Amino acid sequence: MKRIAAALALLIALAAVHAHAAVWQPPPGHAQVPIWPGAAPLAQPAAGPETAATVSRMVAGKPWTAVMRVVQPTMTVFSPATKNTGAAAIVFPGGGYKTLAIDIEGTEICDWLVSRGITAILLKYRVPDSGPHWDPDVGHHMDARTPMALADAQRTLGLVRARAAEWHVDPHRIGVIGFSAGGHLVADVSTHFDERVYPTVDATDTVSCRPDFAIAVYPGHMMEHTRKEFDLNSTLPVSARVPPTFLLHSVADPTDPVENSLVYYIALKKAGVPVELHLYAQGGHAFGLRRTKAPVTRWPALVEGWLVSIGMLGE
Repeated sequence: MKRIAAALALLIALAAVHAHAAVWQPPPGHAQVPIWPGAAPLAQPAAGPETAATVSRMVAGKPWTAVMRVVQPTMTVFSPATKNTGAAAIVFPGGGYKTLAIDIEGTEICDWLVSRGITAILLKYRVPDSGPHWDPDVGHHMDARTPMALADAQRTLGLVRARAAEWHVDPHRIGVIGFSAGGHLVADVSTHFDERVYPTVDATDTVSCRPDFAIAVYPGHMMEHTRKEFDLNSTLPVSARVPPTFLLHSVADPTDPVENSLVYYIALKKAGVPVELHLYAQGGHAFGLRRTKAPVTRWPALVEGWLVSIGMLGE
């Protein structure tokens, strides 16, 4: 696991073929909105300016884009053009809390959500080292000095709920979906919503930041801070108040082993949280929703059916 994580970090560093923008920009017609009115709290210094780079490692025959050194977190709202179900989902791209896979686990997810009548909010949260991460210098996993990513997630949930009427969203049907490290962030905000991890900034921080549903796709960092096999990370205090959760993983995932989803599933089930788990024999890691011959790429239909079953979408 440790060697794989280190190799993945090296792969991302070596596979970036060129920086194509000083700061990532969303698709035309969409605008990034800072989630903080001023300087973001709990900030840590960055090693340089934000950049976006094309990663040459192909997924379904296409490269993907990585965003690095995010200091100013933003959200980008994608609204359904026609049918609007009233549901909304905040999207957390993965990247090991080092970078953000901003298209394959970000904008492409948003496009699918809006096609199903769901308002999508892409969160460009702070990286690097804003959550638990592999540190190659010391050779083991490290916790963030400050929980920047969790702070950004909590703030965004409060913002979306506070502005629900403006975006034609039901404030009781706002969920989160994340991939890899973003899947861990899904679990983090699903288990930490009673109190903000940052000092209150304004009235938005008095609005609930509890998700109404949670979707974690090949999550990582679920087995750290444990004393025995098949324990869940002790920094994720599961209770019956965790929102209904959907988990998806490939058994052949070489980066975040399937046990990450299994331990979370077991903890949620024991706590009485409605939870649905789907495992696939093949599929690997970081596939997003790009279609391939692997059956795992049909997962969006499973999510849609689950959202209907828990009352977040109509029939």
